[in-house]
Amino acid sequence: MKKTPVKKIWLLAAVLGLAPTVGLAQTMDDLLNDGRNPDNVLTQSMGYKRHNYSPLNRINKGNVKRLVPVWNISLQNEMGEMAAPVVHNGVMYAINGRWTYAIDVESGRQIWRTPVQIEPGMTRQTNAFNRGAPVIYNGKLFRVTADNYLVALDMKTGRVVWTQKYADWKEGYYSTGAPIIANGVLISGMSGGEYTTRGFLDGWDPETGTKLWRRYTIPAPGEPGSETWPANSDAWKFGGGPTWRSGSYDPELDLVYWGTGNAEPYDPRPRQGLDSLYTSSVLAIRPKTGEIVCHYQYTPNDVYDVDATDEHVLADLTINGQMRKVMIQSNKNGFMYVLDRTNCKLIEAHPYTRVNWASSIDLASGRPQLTGVYKDFLAGDEVSIFPSRGSNAVPLAFNPNKGLIYAAPWDVPRIQKLAPPRPQILGEGSTGVIARNPEIKPGEVVGYFIAFDPLTGQRKWQQPLADLASSAGMLVTGGGLVFTGKLTGEVVALDEDTGNTLWQFKTGSSVNANPITFTHKGQQYVSVASGLGGQLAGRIAGPKVPRGGSMWTFALMPEQ
Repeated sequence: MKKTPVKKIWLLAAVLGLAPTVGLAQTMDDLLNDGRNPDNVLTQSMGYKRHNYSPLNRINKGNVKRLVPVWNISLQNEMGEMAAPVVHNGVMYAINGRWTYAIDVESGRQIWRTPVQIEPGMTRQTNAFNRGAPVIYNGKLFRVTADNYLVALDMKTGRVVWTQKYADWKEGYYSTGAPIIANGVLISGMSGGEYTTRGFLDGWDPETGTKLWRRYTIPAPGEPGSETWPANSDAWKFGGGPTWRSGSYDPELDLVYWGTGNAEPYDPRPRQGLDSLYTSSVLAIRPKTGEIVCHYQYTPNDVYDVDATDEHVLADLTINGQMRKVMIQSNKNGFMYVLDRTNCKLIEAHPYTRVNWASSIDLASGRPQLTGVYKDFLAGDEVSIFPSRGSNAVPLAFNPNKGLIYAAPWDVPRIQKLAPPRPQILGEGSTGVIARNPEIKPGEVVGYFIAFDPLTGQRKWQQPLADLASSAGMLVTGGGLVFTGKLTGEVVALDEDTGNTLWQFKTGSSVNANPITFTHKGQQYVSVASGLGGQLAGRIAGPKVPRGGSMWTFALMPEQ
């Protein structure tokens, strides 16, 4: 089925937009140096290390109470705002399931907007959303669409330059996560592991859209890792391992680190209870070739739906008197891991929320020490697994000056039991379990904002969240502030040292996205999207919070 022609999309963008703002092309060096020019935010998480940290301190603990909205623009979307914007040369670029926007950062005026074209009949047309951020490079903006197209747009005009289809939604594939640019290669992932798909990453030429390579996350028979799947079985064809979040990049090592989702089905019997590589893992790959250099599997034989897709924070930490190149992940399974990013070896792992499926992670073997939950589940019992998710698929923040992680863990269980066996068919749901939501009592604490030491496992502080946990990303600044949000719609600024709320502002819908901060003409701004979205957040907060997408930008009100 053909997409809307490029000419038609260009005409729509031209009619809807105003006069385009001219910008300069971005080089790979520009992206690698993101953060050195505070006027620009060129990458997701404000840098390839995924720190979500800014040294800007004009907005700080002493004056944050004077923070006020300076503009707000509708994003014309009710399917959820989970992507952070990027900023280049005074223009903000934003994406959601319906549109791509260019916005003047000073006034909030729309410069152009280009509609997302979805194939007729696509099953997720009313639930399409995007995570991550727009990707900008050499004058183009790159994004994915729910129906598995990679799209390149001209940053000046919003005109579509090229599109490439990489999977068929009729086979269960869909897409939500942002691609990245690494060593001149555009790398994109996919979603749909719950529909018995086989995960992959693709490498593309960003100039032409030519596919350079594909790296499957489930090895075919005879490939390395295939011994962790049943022999003489087609289980690997439907094995999951989706790549629905984004990667980190170390240019010195020339390695991209990308997390993979859980194995399918959750019922381990079709997989014979084997480890099922490379599901629930991190892959370190060469961006030019897709070659796997090393890997670490967080949850072998994952029966808990605890994806390892969250972005990896890259840091240089002193451990036992030695400086180590590490990567840190707040895994959905409830443990926060510190790995050596040169070889993917485990250094530390500590629970950062309540965990009952494993007692600890063995540092020598790297494997979880299972409790009786697994045996009870296999015996057919309904089990309550803590956590249902460490956090709800949102980026954390890391202050490199303090060595602390700022996160929003959940403290609710997953309740499930084995379902009757059914054939695995590509494109059809086959988790192998019957699940239900826990009953939450009014006022019950279901999550926290925390500051966490990933090396010691110590919580420096925690702030409880009752009724609804957070589905917003974190931003930490040189002003001693942690910006994040709540499902009830507040953007909040927390004291980095105590977690106390110093400022908050109520937006029109949930805050499920990542805040950013930048400067323009000497003024510091904070921007964040508002709009309830995502399957879990929509399900639990939908009856309580209105929908509708918008972008908010804040600055300090002048002193009187």
